[in-house]
This record gives sequence, C-alpha cells and structure tokens, in this order.
Amino acid sequence: MSRNKNYIFNDRTLLYEIRKRSRASRVFKSAAIFALSIGMSVLYFWLYTSVFGLELPKTVLLKKQNAEWCSKMEVMNRQLDRYEDALTALQMRDDDIYRSIFGMHEIPAEVRNAGFGGVNRYSYLDGMDQNGLLKSTTVRMDVLTKKSYVQSKSFDEVAQLAKKAGDMASCIPAIPPINPDPSKYRLSSSFGYRTDPVHGRSTRHQGVDFALDSGNPVYSTGDGVVESVKFEFFGYGNQVVIDHGFGYKTRYAHLKNVGVVEGMKVKRGECIGESGNSGKSTGPHLHYEVIYKGSPVNPSNYYDLTITPEEYGTMVQNTADMSEKLTLHPSHRKKSGRRS
Repeated sequence: MSRNKNYIFNDRTLLYEIRKRSRASRVFKSAAIFALSIGMSVLYFWLYTSVFGLELPKTVLLKKQNAEWCSKMEVMNRQLDRYEDALTALQMRDDDIYRSIFGMHEIPAEVRNAGFGGVNRYSYLDGMDQNGLLKSTTVRMDVLTKKSYVQSKSFDEVAQLAKKAGDMASCIPAIPPINPDPSKYRLSSSFGYRTDPVHGRSTRHQGVDFALDSGNPVYSTGDGVVESVKFEFFGYGNQVVIDHGFGYKTRYAHLKNVGVVEGMKVKRGECIGESGNSGKSTGPHLHYEVIYKGSPVNPSNYYDLTITPEEYGTMVQNTADMSEKLTLHPSHRKKSGRRS
C-alpha cells in the first residue's frame, strides 16, 4: 500500500476507492507529530527534575565519579600527612643531631621551602574543581618532593663527613689554646659585643682573650696546616692562622714570638708560639678565635677549661713525643699527614 494513498470503502458502489493525500497535509501531520514529541519530552524533563526533584542519569554518573575521585584524593592527603610528619621528623633530627655533631650549619627554612612562592604556577588548576582539592593536593605533592630532595642532599653531605669522622675528630679545635691552670690565666674578654679597651666604643669581639704573662706556650687546638703567619702593628700583632679543614680555622694573636711557618703541618697540642703583647694590645694576653666556614663562632663552645693542668700536660707531652718520632722517621710523616 502506498504511503501517499488511502483506500476507503464506498458504501454506495460497494467498492474500495483510492483517495490521495496532499503534500501539505503530509507535512503538517509530520510537523505536528514532531512538535508533540518535543512537547512531551520537555514535559517529561520538567516533571522529572522540577516536580519530582530527580537528577538526570548522566548527572548522577558524573557526581558518582567525582565523589570517587574526591575520596581517592582525601586518602592521598592522609598519606601525605603521614609522609610530611615523617619528613619533618627527619629534618629535625638532621638539624639537631647529625649536622650538629659534625659542626654543620642548619639548613635555613627558606632553602627547604625555596621555589614555592611568588608567581602562581598552579593557575591552570583554577576552576577545575570547586572545592580546590585537586590544586591543594598537587601543591602538597610538589612541596614534599622538593623538601625530600633537599633532605636527601643534606644526608649525602652528612654521609661524606661521616666517612672522614676519624680525621675530623682530630682536626676540630677541641682543646684550650693554653694550659688551663687557673693560677696562670684569667678570661679577660669573652666572645660578642664589648667596649673596645683602646677606642672605648662598642665593637664585636670575634674571639676570647686569655690574660696571662708573656712567654707562656700557645698550642694548636686541632690538627691542621699553618695558613698564614704575619704581623699587624695596629691589629693582631704577631698572629698565626691554622686551617684545620672541614670548614674550621683558628687564629692566635698578640704573640710574643712564633714557632711555625706557613704550610707547616701541626698536630693538636703542638706548641706554635708564646703569648705576648704585640699589636693593638693593652696588656699581655692571647687572643684566640675559632672560624667556621668564614664566620667567627664562640670558641667557648669548643673547649673545656675544667681539664686539669696535669691532663693537659700529658696530652702535650704525647704530642711532642709523636712529633719527635715522626722527625726521626720522616717516611712516616707523609703517611700520617692529614688528608685535605
């Protein structure tokens, strides 16, 4: 049967007759059906969402997937909390124990947190999630990655020094520069700001002063190499600077005379000169400095003045005996020399 023809029964002729439909009627009927279907769809959507308060299947699926990802990121953030606590503990142990043992400076906070301020490098994540969870998680991961790298490099530095711990123990300036016999000296000036005894103004004293008679022996406080021997008329007078390696140097100033030369290797407890009153000085004394990585530090943190004169004398004598043996057997001196 043709779609454009209708067969109707004529009750007069008792025959089926063909009646053709016009094009306009066909178009109108199709448009009416289409409009009716659109209307029914809109009505269904309105009833589904507004009247019954239901969500579309696709919206439900997307919300479900979003909830799953939010749950995963929350789990990840809880793990990051544990990792951050563990890393913080490692940082505290590194600064307070490991680096302190080897005389290393703490790593500044600005170094550990470098590279996470200023320009917003995460702007591409703005607007991707309403609660900002994705952005905050990404930032935390980057911060922990950088901090972990800095901590790893710090442990590498500590490990390198640990391998040289034996050499370092003998090189650190760890004894007083004079025999601490209370009857022969007094501490006339400590480390820090004081009133200058010559000019009368407040200045920073970069060492400690031992007031004692001229001619008292002055000893190297650690193994090292004599870096310089010089005289300053308006300054330290006769002075010796010893490089102990590992970032440490010591200065012995206002000496009466000097018993070492530049480039000479010295041992802890070896006599390097005698106390005096040379240079800018108001009386006989020894000015002693400890310098770590180019900056003066408080020498009193490195020596113990409670050691008895007898114990100090025994140590000095042992050093003298060892030096004498090395002098008699020069082939041993090269083997026992400190590695730089």
